[in-house]
Amino acid sequence: MTEFQSIQHSIAEYTPDPSPDEYFEEGYEVLRQCRAEAHAVLIAPYPVELPEATSSTSGDSEKRQLQRIIVDSSARRFQSKKIYLRAVAGVRWSNARNSILQSGKPLQQQAVLLQQASANLHAVGMNLPNLQIVTDNFLLKELAAVTDTRIYNEFRQTDSEAGYWLQDDPSLATILNWIRSHPA
Repeated sequence: MTEFQSIQHSIAEYTPDPSPDEYFEEGYEVLRQCRAEAHAVLIAPYPVELPEATSSTSGDSEKRQLQRIIVDSSARRFQSKKIYLRAVAGVRWSNARNSILQSGKPLQQQAVLLQQASANLHAVGMNLPNLQIVTDNFLLKELAAVTDTRIYNEFRQTDSEAGYWLQDDPSLATILNWIRSHPA
């Protein structure tokens, strides 16, 4: 829960303030989208299901309810981390772009700086004709690195290192199925 809360607070702090000309730049759109998605995850109610009318014992019912809670919280944590990583990519895109634009250097020098920043940040292309292509390629590469498997494996590793019990944690497939069947 603490990690979920920290991620939500971090995403809420990313409030871009682009000029009207920059408002629809891809990086700023990603940041706005991340804030909206994080808010949706935060306010989504827990999907309560009515108890089954079968002759199961209360212990079985409680166990199923606990499993549902674990899957729901794992899915929210997973969604929030994915949103957070996308937001971080958007912030880095914005910072790189603003830093280069505010350098006051001629456009040709800005293009060279953007190419260097692109190389340093492992962006896609090196022969880039303008600022938009450099920063957008950087953003696209970072966004492409935010994969479900990466997030799931990071959680497993950090939880294992923290000594958490992982036996009852849902699989990646279970988390993704839960997210698909319970849209925020």
